[in-house]
Amino acid sequence: MKIRSDEEAVSPVIGVILMVAIVVILAAVIAAFVFGMAGNVQTTKTVGVTVAQVNNSSMMLTFQGGKDAALVMDLNTKITVSNGSTIGGLWSPSPPSVGQTDIVTGGTDAFTGRDHVVVVANFTDGSTQVVLDTYT
Repeated sequence: MKIRSDEEAVSPVIGVILMVAIVVILAAVIAAFVFGMAGNVQTTKTVGVTVAQVNNSSMMLTFQGGKDAALVMDLNTKITVSNGSTIGGLWSPSPPSVGQTDIVTGGTDAFTGRDHVVVVANFTDGSTQVVLDTYT
């Protein structure tokens, strides 16, 4: 059996490539933080609204509160009924208190199909967030 003495191992080459890759990834992560690329993420607020269909002409929405309930300036309801028209508007009074209800009426047999209910909250920091998006 003849042993060759001029063979070089591949392991050092792979090791160097892996080290260069690690350095490049670390540099990219550090650059993202230094240049503020990861700093503009908005936090999600925790508040809740529920909806119950009272009859074919009205729905009752209730502000359930949550961890960020004190930051809510106002709530805006938009209900898209089965024929495509929309019903709703700003809750009164504003800001809403926990347990406050808003009755949305739409006339006789307005809510007979699969109605899309969306409630958007406006917060004191200027942000907005959908707090309810459901079908009744």
